[in-house]
Formats: sequence, structure tokens, C-alpha cells
Amino acid sequence: MSWKSIIWNGLLVAALCLAVFLLYRIFQQYSLDEIVQSVRSIPFSTFCTALLFTAASYLCLSCFDLLAIRSLGKSLPYRNILLASFVSLSLGHNIGFAGLSSGAFRYRYYSRWGLTAEDVAKVILFCGVTVGLGLITLGGLAMIINPGDAGRLLRIDSASVRAFGSLALIVPVVYTGLAFFVRGTLRLWRWSFQLPPFSIAVAQVGIGAINFMFVSACLHQMLSAFGDVAFFRSVTAYVLANSAILATHVPGGLGVLEAAVSYAVPKEASIGALIAFRCAYFFIPLALGTTLLVISEVIFRRRSRRADEEADERAEAQSV
Repeated sequence: MSWKSIIWNGLLVAALCLAVFLLYRIFQQYSLDEIVQSVRSIPFSTFCTALLFTAASYLCLSCFDLLAIRSLGKSLPYRNILLASFVSLSLGHNIGFAGLSSGAFRYRYYSRWGLTAEDVAKVILFCGVTVGLGLITLGGLAMIINPGDAGRLLRIDSASVRAFGSLALIVPVVYTGLAFFVRGTLRLWRWSFQLPPFSIAVAQVGIGAINFMFVSACLHQMLSAFGDVAFFRSVTAYVLANSAILATHVPGGLGVLEAAVSYAVPKEASIGALIAFRCAYFFIPLALGTTLLVISEVIFRRRSRRADEEADERAEAQSV
């Protein structure tokens, strides 16, 4: 076994151990009775609806990878992209530093399917830009549609909130405009950027915003079980929470998510709503992603061993 294989296998085992440790550390903050009572307080139908929004969000996230690979002029079966994206992000969301952690898992998969390290780096950058565009777009819409809550959180008047929201929406407009008018590489000071085609840039903005709407809808289901909360108030809470998570890179947004949502919606953000949201969007995908990672690794290793055996047999046949 080569040193490269040993290093990657070591990183893989370390990531799996870290995922298990994070699950333990998160759950140990609450007593078993608190967790049971909190989960039981959420109606089953509400929890199932939240899971549907979670699934829709992860499907949107797989479209990030799909658009990135198409922007590179590459082609992979969607089932492969879905597997790589879900495993990478379900673990990356919980490990922290999602760009790096999910990038390591992306490379693990995509390198087997013909993408180079440079291609994977471009996929990671593309997805990061899509996340930023989606968050800015939805945040801008939330400030325009729901300026009252945003103004209370930011401690500014509603007119100023709407102005900030309008300024935020200029970002995706400029991005898509550059993609339409600029052909080839965009140079800015010392940096150069390869802009995607206009249709892909528009899809980035749209799917990025829709993804965060689905996550906000999942959170809204949980908050609504403990009080009457408007949807765009949940959007404001999640945009604030996710911005804080991206800034701190705390694994799984542990503590940051709870603090931000509690600040945005103090009455409805009970421990039940927050734990249920974590279960729906973090814990269940983490368990599924870890299982899929282990299964796929076993399958890949068997295929690799079979390919090596067939190559040895062909070599022996040719020597004879």
C-alpha cells in the first residue's frame, strides 16, 4: 500500500471518528429526558414534513455540484454526483470548515471518476460561491419582505433595512451580468476568475436561494410547533444563524445556531424546536451519510481488488 493510500485511509478513519465524537458531544449537553420530551413535543406529521424539506435541500446541494461539473465541461452520472455531494456535505456540515472537510470527501469520490485535483478545487470554489449567492439573495429578500424583524435584530429602522436588502440583491445581479457580458477570464487586480456561462450563473443564484428556503422551511416547521411564527421570520433567523456559522466555522454550528435562532425568535426557539431541527437537518443526514460512505468504500475496494486481479490474470496470460 502506497503512502498516499495510507494517508487518505487515515484521514477517512479520522473523519469517521470525529463524526461519532461530534454526535456524542452534542447529545451529552442534554439529558435523555430532555431529548425524549423535546422530540415527543413535535407532532410526527410536522417532523416528517421537515424531513421532506431537508431532503429537498440536499437535492439542491447536489445540483450545486452538478452545475459545477457542467461548468467545467465534464460529465458524470447524476447518481454519482448525488452520492458524492450528500456524503461530503452531510459529514462536512457536522465536522465544520465545510469547504475543506467536504472537499476531502469530494476528492475521494470524484478522483475515482476521472476528475483531477484542480477540477475538484474548482468544484469546491463554485459551490462556495453558490452558497454565498444563495445566502445573500435570500437575506436581501428577507430584509425587503420582513424589515421589522431584521430591523429589531440589527437595531436600525425599517427603511434602512430595505435599503440594505436592495443593496444585497445587487450582488447576484452584478454576478449574472458579468457572466452574460464577460467571455473568458475576468481579471481583477492580481486575481483572475473564470466565470460560468450565463445560464449556469442564473441557476446558481436561483438554486442557491431555493436551497436556503428549504432549510428555513425545515426550521419553520419546528418553530411553528411551539408558537405562531411567520415563514420569513424563520428565514431571517436562519440567515442570521448560518452567517454566524460560516463566520465561526464551529463544527455543526454547535451553540452558534442555537444562540442565533434564540436571539431572532426568543419565544418559539425552545429546546424542542432546536433539537428537532438538529435531528432533521444534521443528525439524520450524518447517520445516512456515514453509512453510505462505509458501504461505498467497501464496494470501491472490492471493485479495485477485482480489477487488480483481472489485470494480474491478463499479465500472466500474456507472459505465457
